[in-house]
Amino acid sequence: MRYDVTIIGGGPSGLMAAIAAAEQGASTLLLDKGNKLGKKLAISGGGRCNVTNRLPEEEVIRHIPGNGRFLHSAFSIFNNYDIIDFFEGLGVKLKEEDHGRMFPASNKANDVVQALLDELERLEVTIRTNTPVQTIDYGENSHTITLSNQETIQTKSLVLSVGGKAVPHTGSTGDGYEWAEKAGHTVTELYPTEVPIISNEHFVKENTLKGLSLRNIALTVFNRKDKKVTTHQMDMIFTHFGISGPAVLRCSQFIVKELKAGNQAVKLMIDALPHIDFHSLEKEFFDLANAHPKRSVKNLYKGYVPDRYFLFLLERNDISSDLNGANISREKIYHLVQDLKSFTFSVHDSLPLKKAFVTGGGVSVKEVIPNTMQSKLIHGLYFSGEILDIHGYTGGYNITAAMVTGRIAGMHAAWESFGHD
Repeated sequence: MRYDVTIIGGGPSGLMAAIAAAEQGASTLLLDKGNKLGKKLAISGGGRCNVTNRLPEEEVIRHIPGNGRFLHSAFSIFNNYDIIDFFEGLGVKLKEEDHGRMFPASNKANDVVQALLDELERLEVTIRTNTPVQTIDYGENSHTITLSNQETIQTKSLVLSVGGKAVPHTGSTGDGYEWAEKAGHTVTELYPTEVPIISNEHFVKENTLKGLSLRNIALTVFNRKDKKVTTHQMDMIFTHFGISGPAVLRCSQFIVKELKAGNQAVKLMIDALPHIDFHSLEKEFFDLANAHPKRSVKNLYKGYVPDRYFLFLLERNDISSDLNGANISREKIYHLVQDLKSFTFSVHDSLPLKKAFVTGGGVSVKEVIPNTMQSKLIHGLYFSGEILDIHGYTGGYNITAAMVTGRIAGMHAAWESFGHD
């Protein structure tokens, strides 16, 4: 069989690439080793599918700390606002939630997946699922794909959209790295990002805070020189192995990098009340103690943080929860407020890459043309999505990068294939 454009991988990036190639009039084949397309899309955003983010373009790129700047050229052709227009054009009504996150109004990820599948059908893209690729042989004017059943496919342009190594049950098992290296590409070291974090602290091992959520806290990561690396203000949760939740996932890549640099442990700090400064909170606590001398400490300061966390901090500071306002010393108040504003503890590892939401590392962007996604080494070879060394925070940023690079790769792969006639 011969095609103008072949895309390997049926995730968000591959689906966009196939649609973009077919729109240009290229005969397009989409191959996926799994039994259905869009598996990762179907489970994203807790099954609601956070399709993109409505923040200004610069903000979106800032939320893609892993080589986000590489996307400037691509965004000038197709960006997050174009993604919104694209889906609404397919009849998928979107709504905006906190932090600019865009979801289908129906709250159903399957509506997004189905709209893409319908568009592929309308554009007469050939789709083959349950079709693993065994090898790729690169040629001057076309490439040969050998399937695991030994069937061969000739294609003028090839787009590798096979994902990374995170969330492997969706089919992202790292197949594409070997094919990229065969083409002469550098694959930078792979590591987990947007990943829950492991701590060996006694309060974790003893499940003291297991299942406890803290809302809108500020979580800070420190390097080995005790300098702040990053701070993220969001929710977090204590787990049986450590910590997770949005703030932790945001900080995780910085923690992983510190651990990779040889740190045995990385210091984190929780500010449970980031909206109020230390001295104001200390004065507030002192004034409350003076105003209600007979009230117990646990009732005096109730509601500032969840009860379990407050009792944990009281115990840490050797303060009885039944102690009344008249008997709590200024020094005890100082230390309690210090812990509320800057509780520090150590973390020691992350969950493995297969448990991460996003893969860090991948095909080096230095070897890819930024406004076409074409390989600088092999004619007619394109990359899109998570196989590239690009990673963002959760919140619609990774899907945005996947769809933008997919769109650009598919479009240019089609144009390139016409040049091969």
